[in-house]
Amino acid sequence: MSKLHSMTIGGRPYATANTFEVTNPSTGDVVGLAPNATKADLDSAVASAEKAFQTWSKTSEDDRAAALQVVAAKLEDHADELAKLITQEQGKPLNGVGSRFEMGGVGAWTGYAASMSLPMKVLQDNNEGKVEMYRKPLGVVGSITPWNWPVLIATWHVMPAIRTGNTVVIKPSPFTPLSTLRMVELMNEVLPAGVINVVTSDDTLENIGGAMSAHPDIRKIVFTGSCATGQKVMMSSAETMKRLTLEMGGNDAGIVLPDVDAEAIAEGLFWGGFINMGQTCAAMKRLYVHEDVYDDVCAALVNYTKNIPMVDGMDEGSIMGPIANQMQFDKVKRLVDGAKTKGEVLLGGEPGDGLFFPATIIAGLSNDDPLVAEEQFGPALPIIKYTNIEDAIAQANASENGLGGSVWSNDIEKAKEIASRMECGSVWINSHGMIQPNVPFGGVKKSGLGVEFGEEGLQEYTDIQVIFS
Repeated sequence: MSKLHSMTIGGRPYATANTFEVTNPSTGDVVGLAPNATKADLDSAVASAEKAFQTWSKTSEDDRAAALQVVAAKLEDHADELAKLITQEQGKPLNGVGSRFEMGGVGAWTGYAASMSLPMKVLQDNNEGKVEMYRKPLGVVGSITPWNWPVLIATWHVMPAIRTGNTVVIKPSPFTPLSTLRMVELMNEVLPAGVINVVTSDDTLENIGGAMSAHPDIRKIVFTGSCATGQKVMMSSAETMKRLTLEMGGNDAGIVLPDVDAEAIAEGLFWGGFINMGQTCAAMKRLYVHEDVYDDVCAALVNYTKNIPMVDGMDEGSIMGPIANQMQFDKVKRLVDGAKTKGEVLLGGEPGDGLFFPATIIAGLSNDDPLVAEEQFGPALPIIKYTNIEDAIAQANASENGLGGSVWSNDIEKAKEIASRMECGSVWINSHGMIQPNVPFGGVKKSGLGVEFGEEGLQEYTDIQVIFS
């Protein structure tokens, strides 16, 4: 019998009348049953968070920092347990850049959040008077997380909210709720009741995500997911004037200059494009390569990629796993099937068993081909040849998204000059997607609103109050 997992509301296990199944993408087996919440259950979670806010918001900076350190230690003690849950419900390998790597990121981001603070600033102190600026917590924060990095992204949402004195109601993706349910259960062993609460739903009974973004007692929504859903969140949040942080889709471009050593950059290109089976917002989704090195780069990337093992994520030797769910598998297959009619398949291209889809590299495409123009969010990388760098920059910028980008070159200054012209929130030189907890991260254009990480990300969980004296 599959294990029934419980929500946590007000520091206690919380059962629902209905459940839904969570399956393993590698095997199709049911790995657990998650509670299927109603709007009444959401109201209970919000009320619990509101009650906890009355006291948690008044705790000292030092006490909240210490609490996060305790949370970090608790999650570290259970890191392997959580990693195995992630692999079972999401499909990514335990090793490589997989579930254990994800849990390492949880520790790093939680520890960094604990170390930050937003002290009062004196804006003026002269004969005309003194002006002080304070940052105050908002209230209840609603977190809506995706299925690609379920515990890590929950950490990005939750830890700065708690650090700044807010309380949280989190709703994980219905594809990957189990690891978040367990994470919140563990956090409640060391935090005051109601500081963090979790509701799970597959939205077949009621639209819980929509109810969160419209809820009058939730002061902020932080959302990571698709552009289409993010737009709905923004619209339904308008009536209550919620604060918003929206990290949405990316169709990141990489630009390879003609001075590179193809063999030397192959590993970096692989991880830039195929990290988490390409199921990462800031993964490299399209690659523009100068004609002088095009053949060499294609060959080197194919040679590196074809040796990466792809098996069940619970196998200790796995480095790549399946696509995380049928919905995403079908999208990747549609885009690859379309690309095969025009481009040249250098590697992969045909689905494997179940949800396994081999790493696919397709050459000979142009900017208007769907595999290039759309965000595939999967293990399929189009490579586009260019002659003139101005054309490459224009093609890279010809997207409604603007999350990340990269430039690959031995000439760092030249690469930085090109990077400055790319229309995206982050640009990496000779790597792609290497985010850090101390560096603000966010998109431009339709890739999002607001930033996460660093002091700038922490500020997004506060309101400003100035006092004149």
